[in-house]
Amino acid sequence: LDYSSTSLHHSLSTATKQQNNNNNNNIMRINVTLFLALMAAPAVSAFAPAAPMMRSASTSLFMAKAKAKAAKEETAKEETKEETKAAFDLNEYLVSKVGPIEAALEASIVSTEPQTEKIVESMLYSLMAGGKRIRPVLCLAACEMFGGTQEQSMPAAVALEMIHTMSLIHDDLPAMDNDDLRRGKPTNHVIYGEDVAILSGDALLSDSFRHVAEKTTNVDPARILDVVVRLGRSVGPKGLAGGQVMDLECEGKAVEDVTLEDLKWIHTHKTATLLQVAVASGAILGGASKKEVEACELFALNIGLAFQVADDILDVTASTEDLGKTAGKDEDTDKATYPRLLGLDGARAEAQRLVDEAKASLEPFGEKAAPLLAIADYIIARKN
Repeated sequence: LDYSSTSLHHSLSTATKQQNNNNNNNIMRINVTLFLALMAAPAVSAFAPAAPMMRSASTSLFMAKAKAKAAKEETAKEETKEETKAAFDLNEYLVSKVGPIEAALEASIVSTEPQTEKIVESMLYSLMAGGKRIRPVLCLAACEMFGGTQEQSMPAAVALEMIHTMSLIHDDLPAMDNDDLRRGKPTNHVIYGEDVAILSGDALLSDSFRHVAEKTTNVDPARILDVVVRLGRSVGPKGLAGGQVMDLECEGKAVEDVTLEDLKWIHTHKTATLLQVAVASGAILGGASKKEVEACELFALNIGLAFQVADDILDVTASTEDLGKTAGKDEDTDKATYPRLLGLDGARAEAQRLVDEAKASLEPFGEKAAPLLAIADYIIARKN
């Protein structure tokens, strides 16, 4: 009897504990179900306002984490860009290129008889007067970006600087901008007279084509011909000459009579075209495909326009000593400029927009485009 009673007590006790556990589990299930119901629907109770608040807090936490992740990724991208920029030293690159360019320019024009000494001296006076040598450097950099060599593109680089120098000699003439200072020195016509200055410019232009055709080696002749054609086009009616004529026609006009489209046409042809040819020629000589050349041309068009915007800004903000040419000349002649149409802040914003677009067009070429990208930044950051 005692044993049976003890056994019964034990069984009842075990059953009671099991029932209590079951009840607790059921209570927990009910509580969970109730909580989920409160979260899912706006029930009428004292706790109802807590549900949307909890959902809002949960959503806010998720959004905050997403924003933090995006910000972290953006920071990582910017750090990578900065590391790439820091890894590429533009000054060092320019020094490595300008030396060989100067040597090639000096060797490109030689007097072989007494009768040619004066005109050769005049040509070299302006050709070797210094300058940034941006066009030759762009040509060399584009060629190397596609696996070409400095030797393959140097004749084109020299030709580009010959054409650019011709344009400066003619631009400074009394019949055009009538300037007596260029690169910190008296202009060509001041030293040699207008007649010799005009003829020196003509000789530089014609010699540029000869130099490319005669001196370029280890390149498919069809590619050399393509470069010659592009050089010729860059100084024609839809190049330097046409841009200069339109520029002269817009001088003295009221601001409302000159549109941004007019200004863009002038500087696309007067300034950007030769920069386009510089980059395109280098790419062609380096073996670039048609599509790759087009990407390079888009880059150069935008930096060419940005170059002119920067020039217009410097004419207003820099001194004659800093510029190496007469400051404030554009305002004196009522010339159509970007600051005149957009204001200084608007012109600066336009220059930055153009550079940003230019750099975006070279994204497919990755780190190989580093020199060109750095030059794009330099173009609007320069002081002269």
